[in-house]
This record gives sequence, structure tokens and C-alpha cells, in this order.
Amino acid sequence: MSFRPGRVYLGMALVEVDISMSVDGFVTGPDLDEWPGLGKGGVALHAWLEHEEGRRLSEATFAASGAVVTSRTVYEATGGWGDDGFYRMPVFVVTHRPHEVVRKGDTTFTFVTGGVAAAIEAASAAAGGKRVHVMGGASIVRQALRSGLVDRLRLHIAPLLLGSGTALFDGAAGPELEHLDTVDTPEATHITYRVGRVDR
Repeated sequence: MSFRPGRVYLGMALVEVDISMSVDGFVTGPDLDEWPGLGKGGVALHAWLEHEEGRRLSEATFAASGAVVTSRTVYEATGGWGDDGFYRMPVFVVTHRPHEVVRKGDTTFTFVTGGVAAAIEAASAAAGGKRVHVMGGASIVRQALRSGLVDRLRLHIAPLLLGSGTALFDGAAGPELEHLDTVDTPEATHITYRVGRVDR
């Protein structure tokens, strides 16, 4: 089967999904009510960021990015990434509840009620020629992939079997993937795919 590119470039930013998951496909552990944010055992999904090699990989990703797309759930679970907002670039938060723009240092959080496509379009316009970094949660990633809005998918696969939690994928068919790169760091394997066309 030949690979069919998913998007036609018309000056839009490259859109890359970037998310950590367990070997069995979960982006959080179970029991979110008791363990808010990442669920029971979910913190270990991001242990790769505690090592120098992982930090370098993450820093390179953000250096290439000009805007971020995330969910209201992730925004609230992280408390807006602390006092300085962490990202120091525009962040577009997909939500059903309108909210004024939040500014934290060099980071602005714009709340987009028009859905994932509207958030990615706004992020592309704000990215200044750099990439758009889509970081989840799982529902945002699934919607972006199924809508044909993603150019690259990078999975940070932690050597964990969580058993349950928030599944990244839900069994429905998705786009074609073409392997681009695999990098190993302590606590994770990082696999990047080019995303092709969604078959309807």
C-alpha cells in the first residue's frame, strides 16, 4: 500500500501530536477521582522527562513549536502549568465553556469554543512559521487525527502496563501511518509517524 499524504499544505503550520502513553495504550492510569490528573500510576508515564536525554528531546520539540493545543481538562488538571504558564508561547485550550484569555508571563491561554479544528487553525496562525504542538488529552488527539488535521504523531511509550485508565485510542479506524523515526531514552521509546489520509 502506498502512503497517501493527509493534508495539502497551503502555508499552514506543521501539526504534530505529542503524547506519552503506556505499552497497553493508556495516557492516564485508573481511578482519576482518587488520583486526579494522571490517575493511579500515571505519573510514571512522564518519568522520561526526568532524565537528561528526555529533557533534551522535549526541549527540542518545544523549540520547534510556535503554539500549543490542549484540552480544558488538561489545563485545569495542571493548574494552567503554574504561575508562569510554562510554555512561553500561545496555548489554545479546546473547551465548551467560554473564558477570557489568561496571561501568565510570556504564555497566553486562549479558550476556543469552536472545536479542535478551530483551535488548530488559530494555533497555526499564531505559530509564526513554527510547528503546532497538540498535546492532548486523548479526546483532542483522536478528534484531530480523525479530522485529518495532523501531519505527525509522536508517541512517548513508557514501559508500563497500567491495565486501565484513559485509552488514547478507542478501537475505531484512523489514518494511515508511516514510520519516520525511533529514539530510545531512559524510561521511554519515542516513535514518530507521518500521518496519512483518513479512509472514510
